[in-house]
Amino acid sequence: MEYKVLVVEDERTLLETLEYNLAHQGYQVFTAENGRDGLDIARSELPDLIVLDLMLPGIDGFEVCRILRRELSVPIIMLTARSEEVDKIVGLEMGADDYLTKPFNPRELVARVRAILRRAAPASDAGSPKVRQVGDVVLDPSGREVTVRGERITLRTKEFDLLLTLMDHLNMVLSRDQLLDQVWGYEFYGRTRTVDMHMANLREKLAGSALFVETVWGKGYKLVLTEEGR
Repeated sequence: MEYKVLVVEDERTLLETLEYNLAHQGYQVFTAENGRDGLDIARSELPDLIVLDLMLPGIDGFEVCRILRRELSVPIIMLTARSEEVDKIVGLEMGADDYLTKPFNPRELVARVRAILRRAAPASDAGSPKVRQVGDVVLDPSGREVTVRGERITLRTKEFDLLLTLMDHLNMVLSRDQLLDQVWGYEFYGRTRTVDMHMANLREKLAGSALFVETVWGKGYKLVLTEEGR
């Protein structure tokens, strides 16, 4: 399967470098140098993953991410030249699945793209993993769908992967480092606040269900079945 990757970056040298490295790995690469063109290409080509620069002319990366999250469920890796933690947190809150701070090695980006797409890919019929059900929550890894009392809820890529991992370790405490290793699947250079942000979003989306993401202070997180769900 040839995956489509859209790179939205206004620094032409970096854009061409990323385009070359991704194409060399077999991806079909689309490029844009501003937010407006990036949105147009995303809507027309429906890429499997978007690499999105934060500082773009016209519509910045924050706004592009916000708009895309209303329209598509595609994974987004955000690029930023800023080192402030608040920018990264805001990006994650708006819907980015991952981020890289410039300068970075293009091979690191390719590794992250590969890891995210591998986890987002539907399983083949011959080796389809089993559906998980705990209480009123049903998770289908093959279709990457989650339903609560029969109603589908929308989870971003990493939220889905976190829920899958937690359901496979029900009532077990998993540390942030363990979650980074199992869900992100590579040596993650960001802070564990990344996990916290995604967990907060996941907890909000599970509100009203029989499952609750419990914070175990100083240890990590665990998924529990509420009294109402037992």
